[in-house]
Amino acid sequence: MTAVPPLGPEQRARAWAELATTQFEVLVVGGGVTGAGVALDATTRGLRTALVEARDFASGTSSRSSKLFHGGLRYLESFEFTLVREALHERDLSVTRLAPHLVKPVPFLYPLTRHWERPYVTAGLTLYDGLARVGALSTPMPMQKHLTRTGARKLFPALKPDALVGAVRYFDAQADDARHTLSVARTAALYGATVLNSAEVVAFSHAGGRVTGVRVRDVETGQEVDVRAEVVVNATGVWTDDIQTLVGGRGRFHVRASKGVHIVVPRDRINGETGLILRTEKSVLFVIPWGSHWIVGTTDTDWTLDKAHPAASRADIDYILEHVNAVLAVPLTHDDITGVYAGLRPLLSGESELTSQLSREHAVARPMPGVIAVAGGKYTTYRPMAADAVDAVADDVTRPVPHSVTENIPLVGAEGYAAMANSLDALAERWGIPHFRAEHLLNRYGSLTPEVLSLAADDPTLLEPVPGAEEYLMVELVYGVAHEGAQHLDDLLARRTRISIETSHRGVDSAEPVARAVAGVLGWDEGRIANEVDSYRARVDAERRSQEAADDQAADAVRAAAPDTRAVAVGRALH
Repeated sequence: MTAVPPLGPEQRARAWAELATTQFEVLVVGGGVTGAGVALDATTRGLRTALVEARDFASGTSSRSSKLFHGGLRYLESFEFTLVREALHERDLSVTRLAPHLVKPVPFLYPLTRHWERPYVTAGLTLYDGLARVGALSTPMPMQKHLTRTGARKLFPALKPDALVGAVRYFDAQADDARHTLSVARTAALYGATVLNSAEVVAFSHAGGRVTGVRVRDVETGQEVDVRAEVVVNATGVWTDDIQTLVGGRGRFHVRASKGVHIVVPRDRINGETGLILRTEKSVLFVIPWGSHWIVGTTDTDWTLDKAHPAASRADIDYILEHVNAVLAVPLTHDDITGVYAGLRPLLSGESELTSQLSREHAVARPMPGVIAVAGGKYTTYRPMAADAVDAVADDVTRPVPHSVTENIPLVGAEGYAAMANSLDALAERWGIPHFRAEHLLNRYGSLTPEVLSLAADDPTLLEPVPGAEEYLMVELVYGVAHEGAQHLDDLLARRTRISIETSHRGVDSAEPVARAVAGVLGWDEGRIANEVDSYRARVDAERRSQEAADDQAADAVRAAAPDTRAVAVGRALH
């Protein structure tokens, strides 16, 4: 297997030097899954590529989704068959070829509340399963299965008897979105892309009526460098319009932010063996198995406040509890909630009825020569979004560009994953860890698991659990800064791991031990350790208090009072 280059402090220094000295063909702005996907697509077509992100990889929308790889069952009702078919193809491609270590099948129960619903739901799910099989090389997902009320409650005893008359079980898939996005970015680096977080675009260069590059600021040091690029791709999600303003001129489409809130509760609070999909008056509500927890959500409301730190209000949480409790025999309460997170969907909105219909699709446009913008879409369809964007790039670069090949490019950790899964006992024995620990690592790092564990070769204490977060090992946090580009404590607790939403203390009890464990790699002294820990605690306190606020405005005001670990110069993050 080809060695994967680490995204650590030494690589970061080299990357800054490359930004200043290289004439790039493609520079991607935005380190969410779309931007990372564009960087991977471009570099595997042979284009000299750079990716810059103002905050952390996946720090925006791409770490705050429902964590599903799915076709979008509800879109069948609006006859968006092409969208669903594409998403189902991408779902199955990730499960079988691109990221089998990260993207896993998961069963869902669709409760029926009226007998007449069964033929209607059967027709929809038959179409859903059928679309997944059109042109498929394999069929990893089982077909739908019909259940009586008794059969459904055997799978999901938490359901009220009077909440359903029967159910249908079907399959979709899920993944840790932040880890998946990071893996896409690391795969881009593997194939030659220059990849940097904490790198904010503060200005665009122009010559002869076209954009010729950008000025990038190191958010950690304040250093600035001019970067030359034939094409700049704006892949900043809900910040698309802000970046277009920085470019100058008029954009071809506009993006509005829709807030989606999720709550996380311990697994023992809901007695069930599958996921659950519930219809609401507005959309759907998912109850999703998530390791030793459940994720329940989501909401869908306009958001016009702070894009970097969207805040969940008490009204959002009450909405979720009200709708899930309508079907649960033992209702959830606020005290049951371990974590809460809010993300922003980048929905397309246009100036006419026709363009507004693009809101669930993605769009690619050239607002001016030298700039390509890509926005909209679903997490699941990041790869075709990226391919379409690079197809548009091809018209602006000075040499022929091959077709996309990312359908055949496994993400880092996928190559050799199946063989390692078959040797899990030997891996556990080699490192003296329980089988369940080895399995946990394998499903997060795939075939890179030995590389993670190797950091403990000279320090066996790194194989001990994280204080306050027993599901993770300390070596994972050290790996996060040495190989995965983490710069701050919240990068580690909120994205490299999900300690911030999976523990009742939301990472506060883990903050200082983790900061001390990674200080040597990042060169932190006692003052920096204290600052990182204090900043993280302030973030958690602000989030907790915002979740008691009555509405969006009050919640935003409370959340915005917390200090930000990254001083983004223009007051906004890039996806």
